[in-house]
Amino acid sequence: MTPEEVGDRLVALLATDEPGQGAVAAGVSGGGPGHARAVVDVPVARWWHAATIAADAGALGCDYFDWLSAVDELDDGFDVVAHLWSTRRRHGLLLRTRVPRADPEVESLVDLYPGAAWHERETYEMFGIVFARHPDLRPLLLPPEFEGHPLRKEFVLASRVAKPWPGAKEPGESEGGSAKRAPMRPPGVPDPNEWGPLKGRVPQPETPARPTRGERPARPAGERPARPAGERPARPARDTPGAAEPAEKPRTEGEAG
Repeated sequence: MTPEEVGDRLVALLATDEPGQGAVAAGVSGGGPGHARAVVDVPVARWWHAATIAADAGALGCDYFDWLSAVDELDDGFDVVAHLWSTRRRHGLLLRTRVPRADPEVESLVDLYPGAAWHERETYEMFGIVFARHPDLRPLLLPPEFEGHPLRKEFVLASRVAKPWPGAKEPGESEGGSAKRAPMRPPGVPDPNEWGPLKGRVPQPETPARPTRGERPARPAGERPARPAGERPARPARDTPGAAEPAEKPRTEGEAG
């Protein structure tokens, strides 16, 4: 099945099941031939049921769970995305739903795909999204005393302010090491002049002023003398098809023998 057929098939199967819970839309991801996937957006209330239909051998047969993660969409909430694959029919599906930022919660897929357990635990600690009915929803990568969710866009990357950047150059620096423009801060990195131990003590970068138009000094008269007329020799004409050949040089008596 093509990605378009996979998406249309899941939309048709969901259309007959409680349509009042929200609309379902299908599309196709990028990636080109052989890498594109059907993308089906479902309401959060139909997330688990849509995954059940995708796993059904009589529907799409997506028996392999690949990965699950989330995307921070700021005021719009979080997109939760799962990639499912059919090992027999060789097609994939990106199942996506959106949860509100104030109360991010969605049904767990562990009972359908046991391999989703670690992915949901990581998404829970990185984004703060709760997966209902997960059997062991606890941090996977971070220490127990860690506070906050590092992959949320409002999370402050304090170490970039408290510690020097370990890279060779800061963003905005040239190959020679001198800053040609104001340094750029990645998302989540606060201004060290507004937050951290150097608050109010960091000098603002100096931006060299560009010369305005018309400041270029005029060339002194006589510095570059004008070329006298007729000094430049004329270019020889190129050989063109059909041109007359030059006359043969007459031979002398010594060359005749």
